[in-house]
Amino acid sequence: MSISDKQRHPGGQRVLPDQEIKDRVREVLYKNMISGQRAGFSYHYTKPSPGTYPFQYFWDTCFHVFTLTALGEEDMARKHILSLFEMQQPDGFVGHMSYWKRLWPARITDLFQLRPRDLLQLYKPHMSALVQPPLAAQAVLRVYSLTRDKSFVQQLLPRLRKYYRWLARNRDFEGEGLLSIITPFESGMDWKASYDPVLGYSKGKAGPQLFWKVLQVDMHNFRKGYDLKAIYRSNKFIVKDAAFNTIYAQNLSAMAELCRLAGDEEEQYFREQADKTGKAIYKYMYDETDAAFYDLYGHDYGKLKVRTATIFFPVVLKSVPDTVCKQVLERHLLHKDGFHVPFPMPSLSVNEPAFVPNESLYIWRGPTWVVFNWFMQQFLLEKGYEQEAQALLQSVKKLVSGSGFREYYNPFTGEGHGAEEFTWSGLVVDMINKQQGAD
Repeated sequence: MSISDKQRHPGGQRVLPDQEIKDRVREVLYKNMISGQRAGFSYHYTKPSPGTYPFQYFWDTCFHVFTLTALGEEDMARKHILSLFEMQQPDGFVGHMSYWKRLWPARITDLFQLRPRDLLQLYKPHMSALVQPPLAAQAVLRVYSLTRDKSFVQQLLPRLRKYYRWLARNRDFEGEGLLSIITPFESGMDWKASYDPVLGYSKGKAGPQLFWKVLQVDMHNFRKGYDLKAIYRSNKFIVKDAAFNTIYAQNLSAMAELCRLAGDEEEQYFREQADKTGKAIYKYMYDETDAAFYDLYGHDYGKLKVRTATIFFPVVLKSVPDTVCKQVLERHLLHKDGFHVPFPMPSLSVNEPAFVPNESLYIWRGPTWVVFNWFMQQFLLEKGYEQEAQALLQSVKKLVSGSGFREYYNPFTGEGHGAEEFTWSGLVVDMINKQQGAD
């Protein structure tokens, strides 16, 4: 019986040995793996789950690279990255979803996430018109850190340069170094509660009206033909997400390092861009009174003061003073202001009106996702919070031992919800390796 079949309460259950967890993660990844050729393209990717998420997704693929490399599957990780950039457009764009074998979206409303002209090409492989958090440079750097394969870096670097240049040209609308997303789905955290004020949703807990308001955003962008300048001028949904931009800053630094390894002259450009983005995040997103980093909206950079788990994210950046990092961590994570749950980290503070810990169509509004623990663990280790990092890892190990590899978990009971055989939860193996390295 696979671990996903064990729908047990994690409390009181034994924690699986590290090697058994790794073996089961490998089993899930290979069970969800797809490869083939179509219309002149070669693809190789892992579905995040067998039924719920059957396509190749941008940041999911990067998570799979971190998990595969943690398992010693570097060759497989290479294939995933190459597949991710297989359909890259000449201007550098790479969509958040690549449709390879199955060409129609899971929901009919997802058709609005395509450029109108692409509706005529649904019979062949294509990409969505959206982007996702740009983790690709870090994924390539991770492969290099384990293989020392400079030829792989040199193979991917031209594609990566074009991709990050595209982001800077097309999503840094104000030239401040901060990227804007044009729909909630671009954040990777689809129904994130901090977007409610932008959407005009004031009911707290999610319902059908929220679905309709988000759909209106995608329909608006579709009607604009995904003309980004026109979408920006309309100012319907222009959001600078704290997590998205933190990941962007990290990956600009990773790009500088990849350029250095390849002897590429653009190393300095990417270092300067990383510094610019980091400083802008601190300048515009940090709220000293609340000791939190908030998402921004509109042309005037208004703060979206909703305490989601991404209020922590920018503390990983070198541009953020240590005193600020300490304030954010001690107030919200260590003193557990709104994030005090048996299985951290909840995706939304328990004190927010929108908080719901149980299974729902409207995800990212309360339950715990492994990815938050994975993201914060490395920072805690680097800053000397070994016990706190170990606690996050132990929580994740209890979750996957008791409820299997699920999309998300109830932060109070640990019960697994959402997609089954969900690959993101396999990031636990990377957390295990990091903790062992720190120890």
